[in-house]
Amino acid sequence: MVVDAVANEKGVPKDVIFEAMEAALASAAKKRYPTEEVLARVSIDKHSGEYETFRRWEVVADDAVMESPDWQVRLMDAVDLKPGSAVGEFIEEQIENPEFGRIAAQAAKQVIVQRVREAERAQIVEAYADRVGELITGIVKRVERGNLYIDLGGNAEAFISRDKSIPREAVRAGDRVRGYLYEVRSEPRGPQLFISRTAPEFMIELFKLEVPEVGQGLVEIKACARDAGDRAKIAVLAHDHRTDPIGACIGMRGSRVQAVSNELNGERIDIVLWNENSAQFVINAMAPAEVQSIIVDEEKHSMDIAVAEDKLSQAIGRGGQNVRLASKLTGWQLNVMTADQVREKSESEQEAARALFVEKLEVDNEIAQILVQEGFSTVEEIAYVPTAELLAIDGFDEDIVEELRARARDALLTDALMVEEGIDENKPADDLLEVESMDEELAYELAQHGIVSRENLADLATDELIELAIEGIDEKRAAALIMAARNT
Repeated sequence: MVVDAVANEKGVPKDVIFEAMEAALASAAKKRYPTEEVLARVSIDKHSGEYETFRRWEVVADDAVMESPDWQVRLMDAVDLKPGSAVGEFIEEQIENPEFGRIAAQAAKQVIVQRVREAERAQIVEAYADRVGELITGIVKRVERGNLYIDLGGNAEAFISRDKSIPREAVRAGDRVRGYLYEVRSEPRGPQLFISRTAPEFMIELFKLEVPEVGQGLVEIKACARDAGDRAKIAVLAHDHRTDPIGACIGMRGSRVQAVSNELNGERIDIVLWNENSAQFVINAMAPAEVQSIIVDEEKHSMDIAVAEDKLSQAIGRGGQNVRLASKLTGWQLNVMTADQVREKSESEQEAARALFVEKLEVDNEIAQILVQEGFSTVEEIAYVPTAELLAIDGFDEDIVEELRARARDALLTDALMVEEGIDENKPADDLLEVESMDEELAYELAQHGIVSRENLADLATDELIELAIEGIDEKRAAALIMAARNT
């Protein structure tokens, strides 16, 4: 009757209570052997309430090292006591039942309470394991240093850590709060259900509740970025061309978006249209700022955004908030600047690319400029771009294209070899420093011009070395250095 009462009150199976009582009685039985390590088992008759106590020994292999003869027995001895015994099994001997006195009762109570608590926690985990990703509502039980403990009813308690709570939100014990269940974790003590009010998913789930079109799947929220409690951006897409996704989320006189905002302590929400074109999506995400132009860098996964000079502060936002949220929403690194700054940066990058082609491909400024204007910026592109793209450039025939590709591959091979040999482009190699009449200052000066090794110097002609206009290098010394480099 007691087992039935406890099981019904705590909502745990009766077997859990019986197992706890058997463990408590077994613990009391062990205390009759204060000088020995004893294994004990108690079996309770679930109908009459009578119980039996057994002392146990684990059967181990004959050649195994025994940890203790108090609870282990070798197989050859176990077979004598119980024929058919096998390693890993237990043999038992019935002993006198322990007296169920005050101390045993207290021990039983502690074990039962512990087992019941563990069973309750296991049931909570099992009940909520399939609800991860759902909205959970409960009553604030207590507030400790900004952390919230939420009573969900039925002995279930959830936890909202300080960093998952909306900043500056006044929450007191007894308040009803809602959150996004993002993790269920089985722990022997402490919280098991973890809720967030700052997760982007929380806002998405709130829109599903407030906007029927989102809940029904007619409108999809493709992305969400939040500065919790302050401002957020969501990107929406309508799967039905007759539906206005932004209007649906805003609602009549802003009623729907306002309901979500109120739940989030007044968080301002920008609703933008999602677009599969990344540049157009970024333009939409930067609202309310108007974008004049965009330069996309696929390799760095970034975009340079040009806005009017008087709109620069609006585009960036207070503390960089607008561009930061737009960057989170789109997944692109966004650099906001004025049109003049974009133009200056573009010109600077083009000049760097032109200088790179002149140096690495050994072409004149005119050809380098043509390559830059056609959108090429690296030697790798010249080496591996399809031949047809280079042939499409006005004035380029097959001979020019093949020569450019050959030079590009040679330059890449040279760079790879230098990396493999640990040679820095701006640092002279040891063999260059060892050239006769070479001093360290001159070696570093040559390295600045790409002459980092003895071989580089030996390949030069006298007039080529003079053209570098290095101080102290006249025709006589240039010839002597080159000859010394060739003298291996």
